[in-house]
Amino acid sequence: MALAWTLGSGAGASRKALATALAAFLALLGACREQPPLTGARSLLRVSQEAVAFPASYPRVERVMEVRVVNAGRTTLDVEWAGLAAPFVAEGLPARMAPGEVPVRLFYRPEATGVLTATLTGRAPGGGEVRVELRGEANPLPDCPTPVACHTSTFDVVTESCVEARLPDGTACDPGNACLRDATCTAGLCKGVERVCDDGDACTTDVCNPLDGCTSVPAPPCPGDGKCQVGTCDPKVGCTLAKAPDGTFCGPERGCDAADVCLDGACQRRDPPDNFICAPASPCQGVGRCKGPVCERPPATALRPDWTYDAASNGEALHDLLVGPTGDVTLVGFFVPALMDAAGPLPVRASVAGRRCMLWNDRLLCMDQPASGQVSLLDRATGAPRWTFDLATARPDFAQGLTTLFMARLGVMQPDRLAALFEAYPPGASRDTLCRRYFLVVLDAFGGMVSAQALQDPLLAECNHPHPYGVASDAAGDLYLAFGPTQNVGAPLYPGAPTLLMAFSSDGVPRWRKTEAFAAGELALVNGLLLNERSAQALSTKDGQPVGSRPFPQALGRAVATSGHLIPSPSEDDTVGEWRLEGYGLPGLEPAWTYSFQGGSGPVSPEVRLASWASWPGLPPETVVVGTGLDARGAMLFAVSARDGREVFQCPVSNAATPAQFLELGPDSLVLMDGATTCGDCDPPFAYSQARFRRFPIPGLKPAEEPWPGTFGGPGHDHHEDPVRGR
Repeated sequence: MALAWTLGSGAGASRKALATALAAFLALLGACREQPPLTGARSLLRVSQEAVAFPASYPRVERVMEVRVVNAGRTTLDVEWAGLAAPFVAEGLPARMAPGEVPVRLFYRPEATGVLTATLTGRAPGGGEVRVELRGEANPLPDCPTPVACHTSTFDVVTESCVEARLPDGTACDPGNACLRDATCTAGLCKGVERVCDDGDACTTDVCNPLDGCTSVPAPPCPGDGKCQVGTCDPKVGCTLAKAPDGTFCGPERGCDAADVCLDGACQRRDPPDNFICAPASPCQGVGRCKGPVCERPPATALRPDWTYDAASNGEALHDLLVGPTGDVTLVGFFVPALMDAAGPLPVRASVAGRRCMLWNDRLLCMDQPASGQVSLLDRATGAPRWTFDLATARPDFAQGLTTLFMARLGVMQPDRLAALFEAYPPGASRDTLCRRYFLVVLDAFGGMVSAQALQDPLLAECNHPHPYGVASDAAGDLYLAFGPTQNVGAPLYPGAPTLLMAFSSDGVPRWRKTEAFAAGELALVNGLLLNERSAQALSTKDGQPVGSRPFPQALGRAVATSGHLIPSPSEDDTVGEWRLEGYGLPGLEPAWTYSFQGGSGPVSPEVRLASWASWPGLPPETVVVGTGLDARGAMLFAVSARDGREVFQCPVSNAATPAQFLELGPDSLVLMDGATTCGDCDPPFAYSQARFRRFPIPGLKPAEEPWPGTFGGPGHDHHEDPVRGR
């Protein structure tokens, strides 16, 4: 009995475990027979994922994904796959599959933009079915920034970014200059052959305008021999010499008892007769004539305008002026429509507001016109645009995320090179931010991009409204910028220190940069010297290093220069209470002459210009420094020889209580501005003012051909960009 119990007890436990396992197996077998095959984990044929979304693509750009097909059984499966239609392709689909897994590559290569879907289906008799949902999206290729000259800008689908590359040397290109022909790319720059202009007349100067092509203008007077032979021109052979008119001065003696005069082509000393011209005329005084031994002159009369425009009476914020090469006057304000040909019979009002206009290639160049971030070249007579450049359109990569994009300054570099400096608030910043971004674009005469770059420097990264207070270029077309922090909020801006100086080539390639302790200001350039109006030290344009053995006695102000002399702004000597104008010889900057405003109560305006004026009949004109100030009688206009500091004339100006705040020269005329009410040392100097403008006819007074075909100051300052004359 005991043995039977033991055996029976063990056998019963085994039978019980076996019965439980058998019941579980039969239940599973029954479930498999009752339900159809499923795609997924419970079928023998499986896939690693049931939905595949390809990364976003572009037309004709292929994307590849991978899935794994799995045979989870113990026997080989025969698999039938439904074919896929383009743009989807599957590679490596197994038709007969042993147990295990097989990788399958899926391809998506769209031909057009849009979203497409497809289903990859596989069936295995006895092994179930699998389905993979495919989805592909194709987006348009993004627009790349407009490439600069002789470059391409294409979208790289691998890096998903725009890539700029040079065009091969020898590729034909557009030089953006009507005076160049047969232009091709060379080392990423568009270079051409200078167009030769010749009208067959030896007495004209054949010049080429980058916008208009060849034209001819009267040639400069032919030179004489400095004695009694004067220059004359023959259209066939050019300059020749002829006898000077009898009575022409030819020596140092010019009195009424004795005078060195030309007689029959020879210089002789004679006792001049009564009524002999013994003193030159001035704008306010006729010639002096001999009466016995005395040179008698008529009394001086005050200069009177032939045109006046009072912006205040019209409620207009006009406070800047430009005089074109034909004498036409344009009045400009800060975000107000310009008034063109203002002194003409039919003034033309610009249709939209702009700001800070200047002259270039005989056209009117205005910032932020017709909208912020744009610069337009306008016809001076009609205001119709020749072209408009928009930075946000040309370089969306620059503008991306910026709150606001607008223009900061313009600077003429060459007849076919314009520096356009754009300003912006950083991404996410409000309009009251003091943080700034700057972009420098060099444009050709037709508004095409030569180069474009974002300016970066630790000083520019400081949130103190760094601003370009100085913009200028030299005779080589190289560009110089003077950035400085701003001491106040809102226009007009007051500059602070230090100053960041940046130099660029005429194609916008960075040359050098340095920081100086003085406050930023307008720039002047002459003979390799860089001059900041608030500095007493001249710097080299080569590397920014100091030039000269000592600094100037005081800040240079808004200096002008000839080929031989540098003339800083008029200044006051506090020790004697006297205003003076000084000339320094070039290249050594040694003191050359001093002109004192005798009897002048001052002040004398810092704004001076260089003019051409013929003092004596028969003698060539000389370069004079023209400016305004106050003397005991009131406002006066002065002219001083730029060569030796000799007074050429001084004339009272009617109905003026102060010196002119701006003055510009035209042919045989001078236009003065006064009555502006805000800071003249700021930027813009007279923003929101309502000034008075007056034109004074001065026959014989011309804008000087020197100092250089470049700039001092900038739009809204004194427009020495105007000439940009040929070499």
